[in-house]
Amino acid sequence: MGKIVVVAYRAKEGKEQALKEVIKDHIPVLAKEDLITDREPIVMQAADGSVIEVFEWKSAEAIEQAHGNPAVQKLWERFYEVCEFEKPVNIDEFHELFSEFEAIN
Repeated sequence: MGKIVVVAYRAKEGKEQALKEVIKDHIPVLAKEDLITDREPIVMQAADGSVIEVFEWKSAEAIEQAHGNPAVQKLWERFYEVCEFEKPVNIDEFHELFSEFEAIN
């Protein structure tokens, strides 16, 4: 069974557009490596500029495989260059009963 994840990215100063470019490559790389399902991802932006992505790994094993996959590691390096990973609970919208975001995709 798949594992749906919610990840929040906070762009480093001046790296907002670069972050969006890396996010555009994220799902295609994971798909090419056969690590995610065909479920359509959701990418959205919070009022503070944080970007939230929701996607589905094929399994817990696929998540583990990603940690040793050279293509995924290269992609994650690009993420580290342009953003900090944030806990969703630190995004204000997640404190509301109905969290509202701007759609990116």
